[in-house]
Amino acid sequence: MRQFNYESVEMDMALPGAGAPREDGVVRNDVVVNERRYRKPVRTTVVVCFDGCDPGYIEAATRAGMTPTLDRMRREGFDALADAAMPTFTNPNNVSIVCGAPPAVHGVAGNFYLDRATGETVMMLDAALMRAPTILAGLAGIGSRVAVVTAKDKLRKALAFELTGIAFSAERAEGTSLEEHGIDNAAGFLGLAKPDQYSAELSLYVLDAGIKLIEADRADVLYLSLSDYVQHKHAPEAPEALAFMGKVDARLARMIALGAVVGVTADHGMSDMAGADGAPRVTYLGDVLDTAFGAGATRVICPITDPFVRHHGALGGFVRVHVLKDGIDPEAVRAIVAAQPGVELVLSGAEAARRFEMPEDREADFVAIGAAGTALGARASDHDVGQLAGERLRSHGSLSEQRVPFILSHPLTGAADTARLRNFDIFDFALNRVE
Repeated sequence: MRQFNYESVEMDMALPGAGAPREDGVVRNDVVVNERRYRKPVRTTVVVCFDGCDPGYIEAATRAGMTPTLDRMRREGFDALADAAMPTFTNPNNVSIVCGAPPAVHGVAGNFYLDRATGETVMMLDAALMRAPTILAGLAGIGSRVAVVTAKDKLRKALAFELTGIAFSAERAEGTSLEEHGIDNAAGFLGLAKPDQYSAELSLYVLDAGIKLIEADRADVLYLSLSDYVQHKHAPEAPEALAFMGKVDARLARMIALGAVVGVTADHGMSDMAGADGAPRVTYLGDVLDTAFGAGATRVICPITDPFVRHHGALGGFVRVHVLKDGIDPEAVRAIVAAQPGVELVLSGAEAARRFEMPEDREADFVAIGAAGTALGARASDHDVGQLAGERLRSHGSLSEQRVPFILSHPLTGAADTARLRNFDIFDFALNRVE
């Protein structure tokens, strides 16, 4: 197990909200994580990663009068747009948020990757790729009671990396243990029915769990990571999406009523990637490259791939291209990929790492990013679009889904540099910059 040092700052014990004293009697009230300083909260602080919440969902819900709490937060607290980390997928952005840093720092740049050393594809389901400490573990180290509740269990181990606290998922809340999850039988404690993994209720369960933990005085800091099931399935103006926004809003209201500071951001936006006839608009780069160079000469990896493929058929706006055989001109591969319809940008791995703050040693030979409204895939045979069950393909991964909400329930204490907010600034603002 890797161990990281969390630099602490010595503060006067008389300060309000002072942390736990060390043996020498000095209180630790701040912690530095990944070169950023975070203050130990003096009141309950909740950060919600509203998975897939494109700003369009908030605007549509506001117009429909479905979100009075979010509307009030935007008027009376703080409201802006921020950039998500690239690629705009779930794992890189959730980990960025809890680390307060981009993938170049923490090492997680996708849900799914090719291990070049072994030639095997690997799905990220644990903390094996983590290279940096988290804000959550740092705060727990200075005495804050920290809780992480995720919709999907695939994220739990990474978000709870080195954390002494509570961490469980809505997907697997039954049978949790004190040793592994920081809480025995979370489902029994919550008293909530297990939600279907493909439902809006999966996200609502996460929010209800957060409320229960606050009501029971079990946490000072909570990170609640939702599912993007609704956003993959429904456009912002759809009745189902509006109803879901209203239900989320009511739960945010309850957290604020309990005295919490609430910050809301997202891991990525969401785009319609289907044509006028409803068929998915996809460019299958794997098929193109097989035709040009032969089967097995290249490999297209879709980093959106995760256990929830019914959301998106493993199709998104960002892929990695590996050149596997000697004698192939990489620039010829690049030229063919760049010439395909629906491809907005092709960069070498090194170029992509520099531009998008991704770990260069984990990059492919090339990165391809889709144009707005187009998904990129490997081979058509690798993607079961039938799992979409007749729904329009709605997905993410490209630059088109980078802008996300950044909302706080309380106003800022003073001026802050908001020229280019990142979604992973949310803990800095919620802990350090609100009244």
